[in-house]
Amino acid sequence: MPIELICLDADDTLWHNMRFFDATQQALVDMLRPFAEANVAQEALEACEIRNLKLYGYGAKSFTLSMIETALELGGDDVSARVIADILAAGRELLAHPVELFDGIEDTLDALADRGRLILVTKGDLFHQEAKLAASGLGDRFSGIEIVSDKKRETFETLFARYGVVPDRAIMAGDSMRSDILPALDAGAWAAFIPQELAWSHEQATAPSDHARFRQLTQLADLPAWIDAIG
Repeated sequence: MPIELICLDADDTLWHNMRFFDATQQALVDMLRPFAEANVAQEALEACEIRNLKLYGYGAKSFTLSMIETALELGGDDVSARVIADILAAGRELLAHPVELFDGIEDTLDALADRGRLILVTKGDLFHQEAKLAASGLGDRFSGIEIVSDKKRETFETLFARYGVVPDRAIMAGDSMRSDILPALDAGAWAAFIPQELAWSHEQATAPSDHARFRQLTQLADLPAWIDAIG
């Protein structure tokens, strides 16, 4: 049965993302050295991020708020206005980082477009994701842009219905097992996992074992060949 709808994640699937978050996290750790060891600061930040997801969602703005909260949690009244200002500056720099595409992405998208409609399915801050997509120059290659608060089974079921495709004629590709792969499979679609370095632990999960509609790929450029094999 041929694939008709090809859904792609954006961050760390089309362009680099976590390397910038990782650098910003390291900057925060350095700022907080008077108050906590590096591993303590990192663990406190991650716990704060996860705790705040239901309030702020995903993205650089949420991350910046969690950095400020972590600083106050670890340093209390000893955290100076200068430190808060530096955290805000790091957050602004994170929001303004250049969009760096993975090698060969344009050619890969062209090859995928020959095989089905391309839909971008990404989560995070609406304004920031729209800005990154515009800066990437890739927007015109997609038939639809879906910026969602989270990716769950219901998210994909709604998406497939919106684009008029039965789930087993759709495929999702991305770097997050928790957000891209498992919910797409649960919704009845195919799913290609393309792991990247520096993956956030919150996005990690156990890969399905011996699942006919799942494949782990080395790079997005391998996806057209798997789609051909499915068809």
